[in-house]
Amino acid sequence: MPEFSYKARTSENTTISGLVQAASEDLAVESLRERGLTILYLHPVSGGILGVSLSFLKHIKVRDTVVFSRQLAVLVSANVPLVQSLRILIAQTPNKHLKVAVSEIADDVEAGTKLSVALGRHRRVFDSFYVNIIRSGETSGKLDEVLEYLANQLEKDYDLTSRIKGAMIYPIFILSGLVVVGVLMMVYVIPKITDILIESGVELPLSTKILITASDILQHWWLLLLLTLVGLAVGGYYSLRTPAGRLAWDTVKLRVPVFGKLYQRIALVRFSRSLHTLIVGGVNLPQALAITADVVGNEVYRKVILATIREVEDGNPIASVFLHSPVVPFMVSQMLNVGEKTGRIDHVLEKMTDFYTREIDNVVRNLVSLIEPMVIATMAVAVGLMVAAVILPLYKLTEAV
Repeated sequence: MPEFSYKARTSENTTISGLVQAASEDLAVESLRERGLTILYLHPVSGGILGVSLSFLKHIKVRDTVVFSRQLAVLVSANVPLVQSLRILIAQTPNKHLKVAVSEIADDVEAGTKLSVALGRHRRVFDSFYVNIIRSGETSGKLDEVLEYLANQLEKDYDLTSRIKGAMIYPIFILSGLVVVGVLMMVYVIPKITDILIESGVELPLSTKILITASDILQHWWLLLLLTLVGLAVGGYYSLRTPAGRLAWDTVKLRVPVFGKLYQRIALVRFSRSLHTLIVGGVNLPQALAITADVVGNEVYRKVILATIREVEDGNPIASVFLHSPVVPFMVSQMLNVGEKTGRIDHVLEKMTDFYTREIDNVVRNLVSLIEPMVIATMAVAVGLMVAAVILPLYKLTEAV
């Protein structure tokens, strides 16, 4: 959607500036006037190709949201008025789309809208977890404390995700290089050797026949192979957008050797950290569980949490479903049970978060140390099989001569 830069005067005769998104200039004018603003200046700042906006190709990085949250927490804690803090962050925000969102949020707050409601109008940037934490701070009158706490939690989540992604860069790079080299050999090297072997009439081993067949497919059917891969990728993408597809994929992820334990601990950290944050923020337990179910990022655990909500609303303990779930460690269920009985479930959740965060650090550290020998072994096996498939028939050919 096109974006417009504007300068306007509020009902208090204060001059403000910012960005607004609208389908046309007339709609931008209408949108600003609905906020009670008198427009002094309005100019388009984005268009696209042939007048078509390409903003859908851009996104707001998690890091941008984390930095915005930290800066807002610092400004509000320093007793800077909320609207002024948002206006300051408009200039400080490098991401153009986040800048637009913050500008509209500032306008809404200045017009008398609560911050949580203004944030809720931009759900693609601020999810339900974020909005409900802010709402709890507004309700309790501790918005500065909640913002500080929220910024800390977002930074921890971002650091965790960054560490996991960093551990995966090396093996993905090496394996991608191996695939590229293998395809180049199949297309340019193997065909030349194949002609010699076929003309010699030597009996070819099974590995060589498989290699020649794969080379023929890549040479003559590469377009069909490419379309098949694209079709599988598109089909997989849309199937993962369905509840059944997500459930199947998340179930598989939890059962993968080595990585399954990592995925389990990540889900448990997200569960415990999010639920702890919401409970400390004053959100009631059923609502906190409902928000956590969307934040946990795994459909298997989401079903467990949703079942827990029904049990809690019926007056049963929070650990009733967890105790009978095979994907929840027994220790987690017992800790939740003890925390609920002692009235210190927030403390238990905090300890659980710390424990599983350390577990993730250990798993990632072990993975990093194991990845290099695993990748080297994989490369050695792949290269060995390819070389053997080429050398064996050549050796037989020299013996025949």
